[in-house]
Amino acid sequence: MTVNEAKEKLKEAPEGTFLIRDSSHSDYLLTISVKTSAGPTNLRIEYQDGKFRLDSIICVKSKLKQFDSVVHLIDYYVQMCKDKRTGPEAPRNGTVHLYLTKPLYTSAPPLQHLCRLTINKCTGAIWGLPLPTRLKDYLEEYKFQV
Repeated sequence: MTVNEAKEKLKEAPEGTFLIRDSSHSDYLLTISVKTSAGPTNLRIEYQDGKFRLDSIICVKSKLKQFDSVVHLIDYYVQMCKDKRTGPEAPRNGTVHLYLTKPLYTSAPPLQHLCRLTINKCTGAIWGLPLPTRLKDYLEEYKFQV
């Protein structure tokens, strides 16, 4: 998906909607395209020393949290936005705050995956649930909430 295709898909989406796509820059594998208050924008995902983090200016880069996977990175920032319990902040000094709420699906996810997401959002103790081991294993395969 190109930059323009991502912008087109996000143009009518609610603020905070995002998608992950291949980066058009050869030094990066992936990019997050997100709908912000200023319109769709792109954030490169950096991969270095086996860890993922958002690309940023040099003075901030060392302060950004690093993750073992892109899913961990996305889950962290979505949860951080939910924990604030507020909408996106108004831009100051021409900056746009990172506000990730939900992925933009290109097709409907399977019902069993949606159920797994709901269960993972509601409990952190999957093995304490009165479910068959096979279902618990399935829930454990994807522990994320996004």
